[in-house]
Amino acid sequence: MTFSVVFERVEDSGFPAGYYYAHVPSLGLTTHGLGVEGARKAAADLLRLWLAEKRASGVEVAASSETLFGTLEITEDALQSA
Repeated sequence: MTFSVVFERVEDSGFPAGYYYAHVPSLGLTTHGLGVEGARKAAADLLRLWLAEKRASGVEVAASSETLFGTLEITEDALQSA
């Protein structure tokens, strides 16, 4: 099965430098790891455990469909008028 994973650098002061989040949008799962490769490994471990639990419960899980990613910039002055 193939799932899309989005990586995002952690900007939280509670984390040491160099950590990344790994989001699996189609399943609503998020984990983290040191560097992109650490986050990738954590996501693979999480997916294996999550899928095994779903399978043991008899729940069907479909592979993710096409995932598109983009960014939106919201300027500070737009926030003032909201």
